Amino acid sequence: MTDPIADMLTRVRNANLAVHDTVHIPASRIKVEIAKVLREEGYIRNFKVLTVDNHRVLRIYLKYGAGDQRIVSGLRRVSRPGLRVYATSRRLPRVLNGLGVAVLSTSQGIMTERAAKDRGVGGEVLCYVW
Repeated sequence: MTDPIADMLTRVRNANLAVHDTVHIPASRIKVEIAKVLREEGYIRNFKVLTVDNHRVLRIYLKYGAGDQRIVSGLRRVSRPGLRVYATSRRLPRVLNGLGVAVLSTSQGIMTERAAKDRGVGGEVLCYVW
């Protein structure tokens, strides 16, 4: 697998479209940090890191509104292995005029563009969530 973050986003997107309660993803440190950001922003209910057959698995509990209305409307991978996308602290991206969030990998950890702006740091733009 050349892009594990894109695989994670695709699994979450597909499970969300199929209205599943949970989705299992091979775990890594960066995926856990992205899941933390998604939980803090209210896009997922929770997540757990489990060990299944000597492999770490990230279980994400998806969140829906009344009548199975989707909370996550879209996920888009921005920076990828073939074309990295970086943003300075002064030119951070805005997703749908602030209705969505951009997830960044900075020198201070994985965070949203709002947190990066507050801290005055830039970094690699991992994905957009709205």
